[in-house]
Amino acid sequence: MEVPVYLFAGFLESGKTQFISEVLDDPNFTQDERTVLLVCEEGVTEYDEEMLRRTNTVKIVIESEDGLTKPALAAIAAKYKPDRAMIEWNGMWPIASLQDILPDEWPLYQVVTTICGATWELYSANMGAQMLDHIANADLVVFNRSSEADKEKIRAKNIRAMNPRATIFFEDEDGNPEDYMDGMELPFDLDAPVIEIKNEDYGLWYIDAMNDPEKYEGKTVQVTGMVYKSDGFAPDTFVPGRFGMVCCAEDVTFIGFLCKTPAAAALKNEAWVTVTAEVHSEYYPQFRADGPVLYATAIQPAEKPEPDLVYFN
Repeated sequence: MEVPVYLFAGFLESGKTQFISEVLDDPNFTQDERTVLLVCEEGVTEYDEEMLRRTNTVKIVIESEDGLTKPALAAIAAKYKPDRAMIEWNGMWPIASLQDILPDEWPLYQVVTTICGATWELYSANMGAQMLDHIANADLVVFNRSSEADKEKIRAKNIRAMNPRATIFFEDEDGNPEDYMDGMELPFDLDAPVIEIKNEDYGLWYIDAMNDPEKYEGKTVQVTGMVYKSDGFAPDTFVPGRFGMVCCAEDVTFIGFLCKTPAAAALKNEAWVTVTAEVHSEYYPQFRADGPVLYATAIQPAEKPEPDLVYFN
């Protein structure tokens, strides 16, 4: 029997324990299931024993990273026969290591990252790589205890660039939620016959289109990018993209959307082109979600932009 795994990431005192407790105590989430809760990092907040009993949850403390192994999890599964597993992850452990630990019958169902809005700037400045790991691997990111000033600083860092597919929310001190994208104005006209994406706006367009591909369904865009073709691509497919720096120089990555056109075969890798294309939302297996696909109506040679690197902060 499969045991879906819910992973809760974030640094110490980011609100993981409170978030997990609220999820477990939600009658829409917990009914008659048996849950094993693996606690890899114990903070100041403790789990209420009555809540654990009421929700049929077994709490198991994992003292060290060495104690979290595939045989150990298999033994837990055999002993408790859980319907699901929740893991309160240690903020200093790399999330990627979890894939080598989980038994085959324990699929990773969702990754939730909690971040304290008040301490976000401090952690980001001093542990940027770990913070990026927590955000980039998440399906849901919650910035809790966030003031209006905290929200402004977080939006200025363009968190969406770290993970375009994640759902991101703010919560204030009273737990009131707010969508990360609320109130953010776009620098291009979505109602224009051709949506012209300026070089300096490429990053914002990429994030917005990845976050809400349906918004661009059937619309025509014009964008400049560098040609990327791979041996694994179909002959009529390439990516007109840009290199973007998300957090620091070590995190530079190529970003762009698939573009389909019979002219793809004649394009040279690393050439710069301006593409006019109709956008359609299609399934992206690597993101487990829909994403924009460009269908080119015109391709013209273009000059390399200066600067050619896209910055997100």
